[in-house]
Amino acid sequence: MYNAGSERDSLMLTFDGVDVQGDSQNVRLPLPIGEYCCVFQVKSVIRSYPSVQKISFVGHSLGGLVARYAISQLFEQDLSQENSQTTGDCSTDHLGDSLPEGKLKGKIAGLEPMNSITLASPHIGSRWHRQIPLFHGSHVLEKVAARTSWFLGRTGKHLFLADGKDGKPPLLLRMVSDSEDLKFMSALLSFRRRVVYASASFDHIVGWSTSSLRRRDELPKIKHLPRGDNYPHVVNVETGKTDTLDEVPMDAKINGTEKMNMEEEIIRGLTKMSWERVDVYFKGSRQRLLAHLSIQVRNYWVNSDGADVVQHMIDTFLL
Repeated sequence: MYNAGSERDSLMLTFDGVDVQGDSQNVRLPLPIGEYCCVFQVKSVIRSYPSVQKISFVGHSLGGLVARYAISQLFEQDLSQENSQTTGDCSTDHLGDSLPEGKLKGKIAGLEPMNSITLASPHIGSRWHRQIPLFHGSHVLEKVAARTSWFLGRTGKHLFLADGKDGKPPLLLRMVSDSEDLKFMSALLSFRRRVVYASASFDHIVGWSTSSLRRRDELPKIKHLPRGDNYPHVVNVETGKTDTLDEVPMDAKINGTEKMNMEEEIIRGLTKMSWERVDVYFKGSRQRLLAHLSIQVRNYWVNSDGADVVQHMIDTFLL
């Protein structure tokens, strides 16, 4: 397992962009301790442990997006699958309404991909209404944040989908399909499990919708979420494949003449494969205002209430 998480000494790299943090060609050297996940580091770890046969990724917050980018570079298509494509089109360059789940096999850095897990990661980005809870649904603040996303460097442009240029859609939108060079969806599909942990409330940085891969009207009612004895802050677990989706409506182009409903496109793209969703609720916790960090127990002394969430991840981890 390789952990892609947030660390104090990787603060500056955080602003370099999702692709720079996940791309071996753009990695800074020397690497500071605790750096975000990247291809360079993963290969370095594998070289240090040559007997390893399986690989899993756990990414917190932005680290979840970085991990998704990295695995697209580390993905190796099964040669038998490539041969089968000569007799039938199994390409995922433009994924249709359903994916041949369980048929697109591959490896990640030569290893068997097992668990792809994210905790409080902004998969849909931060551009949309109520995706940043700190703004309390204020359209004015959301617009100001979108217009000043450059302040957070290339990462801010990626999160607010303000990076599309030269006829290319924004990075997060590109990451819901395969391209000739990067097989984003095929890489994700190769994992035995894909799991998203999301805070139902009290996370002021990443909204429930973007971290759980749901539309806002699909979110469960918080008051109806039961609490378990073993994992008191894990209030809802959903498994299974999502329904087949229709074509995505477009009302305009992404870069100029038309404008696509990018939020819907990202959701539909990612939910063409099955996900396990785990909803976390820190109501009653003295640490609830630190929910974004408590969900991964960033620091035990101030985030210890999230220990049951981490334990749930460990107990359900596929080995």
